[in-house]
Amino acid sequence: MLGLLQQVLLYTVPFLLVLTVVITIHELGHFLVARWCGVAVDRFSIGFGRAILHWTDKSGVEWRLGWIPFGGYVKFAGDANAASAAPTKDDLAAQRREIVAREGIGAELKYFHFKPLWQRALVVLAGPMANFILSIVLFAVLLGSLGEIGYKPRIGGVQPNSPAARAGFQTGDLVVSANGRLIDDFNDLATYTALRAGEPIRFTVRRGPADIDLVATPERRLVKNRATGASAKLGVLGLASSASPGDVFHRRYSPLQAIGGGVAHSWAQIETTVFYISRIFCGRESGDQLGSFIGIAKTSGDFAQAGAHGGPNFGAKVLGVVVALTTLIAALSVNIGFANLLPVPVLDGGHLLFYAYEAVARRPLGAKVQAAGYRVGLALLLGLMLFATWNDLQQLPVFKILGGLFS
Repeated sequence: MLGLLQQVLLYTVPFLLVLTVVITIHELGHFLVARWCGVAVDRFSIGFGRAILHWTDKSGVEWRLGWIPFGGYVKFAGDANAASAAPTKDDLAAQRREIVAREGIGAELKYFHFKPLWQRALVVLAGPMANFILSIVLFAVLLGSLGEIGYKPRIGGVQPNSPAARAGFQTGDLVVSANGRLIDDFNDLATYTALRAGEPIRFTVRRGPADIDLVATPERRLVKNRATGASAKLGVLGLASSASPGDVFHRRYSPLQAIGGGVAHSWAQIETTVFYISRIFCGRESGDQLGSFIGIAKTSGDFAQAGAHGGPNFGAKVLGVVVALTTLIAALSVNIGFANLLPVPVLDGGHLLFYAYEAVARRPLGAKVQAAGYRVGLALLLGLMLFATWNDLQQLPVFKILGGLFS
C-alpha cells in the first residue's frame, strides 16, 4: 500500500507542478493584457469546479484554485461564461443599455466586449504568446546556465540489414545534410528521421575528403526512450552516434546566444508538431503520438525520475529533477501555446477567427453560427481528448495485459 502511494505521489506531484505552471502563465497572459487595456476582470481561476481556495483582492478580482486541475480561465466582467463568447449586435445593444442604466454613461467601456476589436484580439492572443515567452525564457535559462551536450553527426556504428546499411552508410561517415537541411548534431539527425518513416531521405555524407550522396528510407520501429522508459513507434535508420572524445562537445552560450537558442528550441518544437500533424492528415502517421493528461502525468513522473537518477547526493538529485521538469515545462508550454492558436471554436484561435470575420464584416458573427461553431469545436476537442486518452491507456501495463487476454 505504501509503495502504491509513493508511485501515485511520484507521478501526481510533478504532473500538477508542470501543468499548473503552464496554465497559470497562459491565463496570466490574458489577465495582464486585459488589465493593461482597462478590462474589468471578475475572476482568475486555475482549475475548474468548486474552489479549493479563493480570495478577492482590492480591485475586486476573485483568485480561485479549482479542484479539477485540467485548465483555467479568466472571467471578464459581464461574461455569460468562461469562454467569453462574443455576443451579437442586438445583445451588445441590450447590454450597453443595462450597464448605462446601472453604472452610468461610459461605464460600458471597461467591459471586454465593448473594447475595440484590436484590444480584444490582443487579449486573446496574449495567452498563447505568454506560453511562447515562457518556453523561450526557460530554454534560454537552461542553455545559459548549463550549456548543452552535443554529438557531432558522425556515425559510430551501422546496424546490419538496417535502412542505413542498405543505403551504404559506413562507420566514420559524417552526416552533413538531410534533404538539403544542414545537420550539426546527431540528435538533430535522429529527430529529423523519427517522423519520416517510409519516406526516402537524401543525405550528404562526408567520407574522408569527399562528399557523397546516399538515399535511405527510415523504418518504423518501436523505440524506447532510455531516459524515461517510454516507447513510441518512430522512423529509424539503424545508426549509432560516435562516442569518441572529439565527437562529443559541450556548447556554452552567452546571454544573447542563450536567448537565440531559446527561440530556436521553441521554434523546433512548433516545427516538429506542425510536421507531425500534417503527416496525420496525409495518412502517413497514425496519431499514436498524441497524448492526453495521462501521458503528461506519466512523462512528468518519468522526467522527474530520470532527473534524479545518478545524482551522487540529495542536492544533485533535486537539481536534476528541477532541470528535467524545467525542460518539460518549456516543451509543453510552447505546444500548449500552439494548440491554443488552432482555429477551433472554444480555443483562442477560434476566438481570433471570429474576430477576423468581425473585422471584415463590421459586425459580430451571428449567434446561431457562433453557437454551432462552439458545439462543433467542443465535440472535436472532446473527440481528440478521448483519442489521446486511449493512446495513453494502451501504454499502461495493466491495459497491455488486458489487451493480451483478448487478442
